[in-house]
Amino acid sequence: MDDYVVLRVIGQGSFGRALVVQQESSNRLFAMKEIRLPKSFSNAQNSRKEAVLLAKMRHPNVVAFKESFEADGHLYIVMEYCEEGDLMQRIKQQKGKLFPEDMILNWFTQMCLGVNHIHKKRVLHRDIKSKNVFLTQNGRVKLGDFGSARLLSSTMAFARTYVGTPYYVPPEIWENLPYNNKSDIWSLGCILYELCTLRHPFQANSWKNLILKVCQGSIRPLPSHYSYDLQYIVKQLFKRNPSQRPSATTLLCRGSLARHVQKCLPPEIIAEYGEQILDETKISCLNKTRKREREKKKKQKTCLT
Repeated sequence: MDDYVVLRVIGQGSFGRALVVQQESSNRLFAMKEIRLPKSFSNAQNSRKEAVLLAKMRHPNVVAFKESFEADGHLYIVMEYCEEGDLMQRIKQQKGKLFPEDMILNWFTQMCLGVNHIHKKRVLHRDIKSKNVFLTQNGRVKLGDFGSARLLSSTMAFARTYVGTPYYVPPEIWENLPYNNKSDIWSLGCILYELCTLRHPFQANSWKNLILKVCQGSIRPLPSHYSYDLQYIVKQLFKRNPSQRPSATTLLCRGSLARHVQKCLPPEIIAEYGEQILDETKISCLNKTRKREREKKKKQKTCLT
């Protein structure tokens, strides 16, 4: 802590505190997570996992990791500071005034780029919500808070234990079923719905009723002025069967999001691996088109016979 001065507390919870700090050697501002380390070795190791996972992420739409260290029974994780706060605060600031569709699609595309990156690294976030999506002054959207994240043994693996925020938890979790990265996709759907309506997709006066609503999967339609394509994306994200939900790559392939991809990625990232993302989305689109054509031909043959 010798090189950091605490300026203010920006969050507090059972884990510890979130702080804004200034590095004395550079005068730069950072966000710092102060986590009380449990006394047991295994629990302390679990606390350290967030720093390990965050250190692996290098993407413009994921909060950047700077360093981590331990002192006086605490783990400190130093990260990029996002000056504009979180998406939940931004939604509240609207005071009932709906966001324009282009802004929603821009933000959602950036969220999908961040989620696509962590899923490629076999990481489930497990607590995607508007409070864990951060905004910078230059309009960048960043996925943060990997305190609940889990590394899978393979891209096809499933997890069984879950920690998350009830409003954003998918039906398969409440039904005590194994889950994979499609649980993050459901949570993305909850954020997209919030951006379009300024409210949670599932609301109830008790946790029991909330769980029932989530498991039924029925939501009110979006305001009618939003495009059919946006309405369609929301419906796809809320598919009760996880296998029917699109992946982040498939979402980025959709025309309405694909148009935003190159705008969202800075030139140096496009030069480094942005082309790979664009190629992946093109391949995914091509495969989907071929699949539709095969199904169409199959139906035509069936009709002829």
